[in-house]
Amino acid sequence: MTRAGKRVILTRRAAMLPRRPHPGYSRAMTQAWDKTLRARGYRVTPQRQLVLAAVTKLEHATPEEIWADVQQTASGVNISTIYRALELLEQLGLVTHTHLGHGAPRYHLAAEADHVHLVCAECGRITQVPPESVAPLVSALERNHGFQTDVGHLTVFGRCETCRAGAPARETGPTA
Repeated sequence: MTRAGKRVILTRRAAMLPRRPHPGYSRAMTQAWDKTLRARGYRVTPQRQLVLAAVTKLEHATPEEIWADVQQTASGVNISTIYRALELLEQLGLVTHTHLGHGAPRYHLAAEADHVHLVCAECGRITQVPPESVAPLVSALERNHGFQTDVGHLTVFGRCETCRAGAPARETGPTA
């Protein structure tokens, strides 16, 4: 099959994307993404569309998780394409990443980035809470230390309610 033939197949597969992979995903959202890409001089490629759809569906996903999701629709897309697409989409302000401990960064939509991450050190669950939840901490840091907090990059580690209810805390060394 020719390279052009593969592009046609990929385009047809991309057209089979679910219309709403999660509640916040809409046609208006994809049109806004397309408009942003074109306004900055970039083409709207099936690969970029698939990456954006995967980021939307998976919420806090590593590049490898995004790649696995894209592979379900377009098996010819390689991991380097995912990394390049994520880098461009982040430069354009469509996605953002966060570090939830050691390991690969996790990506989510920039439009949904106004939250704090609570990460369970036991089960790995990631819970999003509004910035107001940590307002007393932010105020205390400002008042006591003159420190201005970037809440968009704030991650708090601990144990979730489910893990706390199920078993006593494990005795472990320092966590990363």
